[in-house]
Amino acid sequence: MVFFRSVTALSRLRSRVNQQSGLTNSVRWFQMQSSSDLDLHSQLKELIPEQQERLKKVKSEYGKSQLGNITVDMVIGGMRGMTGLLWEGSLLDADEGIRFRGMTIPECQKVLPAAKPDGEPLPEGLLWLLLTGKVPSKAQVNALSKELQDRATVPDYVFKTIDALPASAHPMTQFVTGVMALQVQSEFQKAYEKGIHKSKYWEPTYEDSLNLIARLPVVASYVYRRIYKDGKIIPMDASLDYGANYSHMLGFDDPKMQELMRLYVTIHSDHEGGNVSAHTGHLVGSALSDPYLSFAAALNGLAGPLHGLANQEVLLWIKNVVNECGENTTTEQLKDFIWKTLNSGKVVPGFGHGVLRKTDPRYTCQREFALKHLPNDPLFQLVSKLYEVVPPILTELGKVKNPWPNVDAHSGVLLKYFGLTEARYFTVLFGVSRSLGICSQLIWDRALGLPLERPKSITMDWIEKNCKKAV
Repeated sequence: MVFFRSVTALSRLRSRVNQQSGLTNSVRWFQMQSSSDLDLHSQLKELIPEQQERLKKVKSEYGKSQLGNITVDMVIGGMRGMTGLLWEGSLLDADEGIRFRGMTIPECQKVLPAAKPDGEPLPEGLLWLLLTGKVPSKAQVNALSKELQDRATVPDYVFKTIDALPASAHPMTQFVTGVMALQVQSEFQKAYEKGIHKSKYWEPTYEDSLNLIARLPVVASYVYRRIYKDGKIIPMDASLDYGANYSHMLGFDDPKMQELMRLYVTIHSDHEGGNVSAHTGHLVGSALSDPYLSFAAALNGLAGPLHGLANQEVLLWIKNVVNECGENTTTEQLKDFIWKTLNSGKVVPGFGHGVLRKTDPRYTCQREFALKHLPNDPLFQLVSKLYEVVPPILTELGKVKNPWPNVDAHSGVLLKYFGLTEARYFTVLFGVSRSLGICSQLIWDRALGLPLERPKSITMDWIEKNCKKAV
């Protein structure tokens, strides 16, 4: 959130927002201002003192305010529904879905710069928005894209470190290994060892974060080509943006695939701070571990079947549907297969969410992409049938709070259509994307001087003794 210094500036910005068509009232006026300054670091340097003062004011005025009651169910139920983190980049509403700095996905698609008219948002634009709370101009996005390319050189020892692993190692294992090898060049670690003042922590964190974001597609594509394409590496193309370059280095130059990659990276970038990968990155970073160490830890959380690995599980499950029922499966066949999955003690992957109680808007925008680019694809049509069939069954089951599809229910089918068929790799794509949100918050964690995270734990004995007294 940005505060401006004069009534004149305020009036100009309100006028500018009124000229923007198609935005809902939920997009606040100050998010639409677009600076002429092309340097992201300079923008942050100007914003940080204002936000530091804002946090002091929030703490002074609201520090003793209660945000809710903690129950035993929350403590033993994965802290669901428990408010306990400050996360600036995004906020998740159970009914509405994710907002990036107050903006919904459709709103981001309308106002963030794209590579072509009516195209998908450029991930660089979302990174700018997450860090500053401002919608960037196309010139600012182009400058950031160029800066990321300039930062994207990966030392040879990183590749040699990955090569020390067997090619059969899971792609996420190889990816995390590459990230850990990149840590050797951490600017934060160097600055901390030299005795940098804590008020300056954000600056080497910024350098590490942008270097890491820039280099991840290079490392991730190397892992993909090493495992699946006989190690034939494709270099970066200086004429392409972040998402398109990642697609190119993987080996996919179809303009539609490049558009999909821009959309994919954008919508997977952040999902507030309570999910496993985001919370892990914040937690580890709170110990003043540098962004490489923090993000590597986050990736290990993302690799779990209940988090990022779910997008891999969805496509494998859909393949099982096709193998048993065929691509043109009937509704009744689909119902039988779903009940068979549930009765075997398994879940239907891609449905349900820990917070959301409606269809994930990240699913919806991918569905719209499919309707535009691959409406007749048999697997897309199967996903559409699942959208109709699965929720009523999960509702009938009576144990599921959210029977609706999430982001993972759709992404694998889109990737497969354009030729990226290796489901074991999908979580790496998720990891590259999530760096935008986690690294943005790490910068603000250090800028705002957020403390070491240290919640209190209790035992079952404590619960039994103290709750019995309270009854």
